[in-house]
Amino acid sequence: MGLFSSDIKTFDDLFIHQLQDVYYAEHQILKALPKMAAKATAADLKEGFEMHLRETETQVARLEQVFALHNEKPKAVTCPAIDGIIKEANEVAGEISDKAVLDAALIASAQAVEHYEITRYGTLISWARQLGREDSAAILKLTLDEEYATDDKLTKMAESRINPRAEQVTA
Repeated sequence: MGLFSSDIKTFDDLFIHQLQDVYYAEHQILKALPKMAAKATAADLKEGFEMHLRETETQVARLEQVFALHNEKPKAVTCPAIDGIIKEANEVAGEISDKAVLDAALIASAQAVEHYEITRYGTLISWARQLGREDSAAILKLTLDEEYATDDKLTKMAESRINPRAEQVTA
């Protein structure tokens, strides 16, 4: 089912489709985070990726709760956006040999993922409320808050330690 397919007839169908999209995205992120942690050289960055992996597992469980509230089985639909973000992250990371510069690139890639998730969860919360589903909105809001917090931690880490270290690298 594509975003503009005839399978989406109602606003509720659109909500469920978006839920399936982010469910897929979270599963792709679960696969990507261990690889990112393995590539990270800064201990706090590696630890942050490992912590976010555990957080993402909880976020998947929350999505499954929301599916249940809507009497839907958890199902993923392919999300080309997250696939593209992760593919680009892998390509960029593969091209960088300096560890300090690699860590800066990993943070940038992680923030691209976080920003994607923030847009999706924000939309889902708005739609859940429009549909009168404050139960779903409340669950999704927990995840949105975590995504904002992760993005903030990444920004602080980048600005205070990772980017200044990367800036010192000369050709």
